[in-house]
Amino acid sequence: MMEPTLIPKRTILAGAIVLCSFALAIAQSDPLPSWTETPSKKAIISFVDRVTKERSPDFVPVPERIAVFDNDGTLWAERQCISRCSLYLTG
Repeated sequence: MMEPTLIPKRTILAGAIVLCSFALAIAQSDPLPSWTETPSKKAIISFVDRVTKERSPDFVPVPERIAVFDNDGTLWAERQCISRCSLYLTG
């Protein structure tokens, strides 16, 4: 009966580093990888590129930038609890 071959820890670590590097390279090549190639995706990427490059005429300084995050495709007010409570009370 043959004994199992043990893989050195360094080999496993090197493989993990290569896989992580590959995943990062893919993620950086497409800022919105789960989106299909549509005019909307291209417009958003173009807008972000224009407003974040310092030499662009559309550049927006960091302190003046506002980000809106949403969970499901709808935009909520800054104070979500108030909006949600009013929906539950009126609905």
